Amino acid sequence: MQGRSKMKLIILDRDGVINYDSDQFIKSPQEWRPIEGAMEAISLLNQFGWRVVVATNQSGVGRGLFDMDTLAAIHDKMHRCVAQAGGRIDAIFFCPHAADSKCACRKPKPGMLLEISERFNVDLEDVPVVGDSLRDLQAALAAGAQPVLVRTGKGLRTEADPALPEGVPIHDNLAAMVRALTLVSD
Repeated sequence: MQGRSKMKLIILDRDGVINYDSDQFIKSPQEWRPIEGAMEAISLLNQFGWRVVVATNQSGVGRGLFDMDTLAAIHDKMHRCVAQAGGRIDAIFFCPHAADSKCACRKPKPGMLLEISERFNVDLEDVPVVGDSLRDLQAALAAGAQPVLVRTGKGLRTEADPALPEGVPIHDNLAAMVRALTLVSD
């Protein structure tokens, strides 16, 4: 796209990529626990000049399982943990709508990723979108970004899914993905 910046931007799903996931949702800061190596991986991305953005479905808000203040407190804990590792998350985008919503932002729809593209004025063509579920990868493809699968969270199930798009890079976890990325970066 004309006039779009070529900044090094990476988009991460939250639950199952940065922190442990739960079938009962992450409903409080106490339930939010980082996956080993994820905080350091985000810090390493920053050291190599990457802007880190989180794009996460948070239907627990739409379902009434937790409110926006609680979501903000969970994200505050995530920011603090990343900062303790020497890194930062530049922005968090989230869809608060329930799964049956007709919104355009809930992954696998590309709305959230397209909003990130607009806000950061960046073409998503070379932007890695790291997720653990098929819907993360589908959203990346629909937005014209580069889907990347990690085996944490729902990743092992996703890897075995026959609907897994062909050619998607797969890494054991965020730390392994970032090590591979920074070896070829700069």
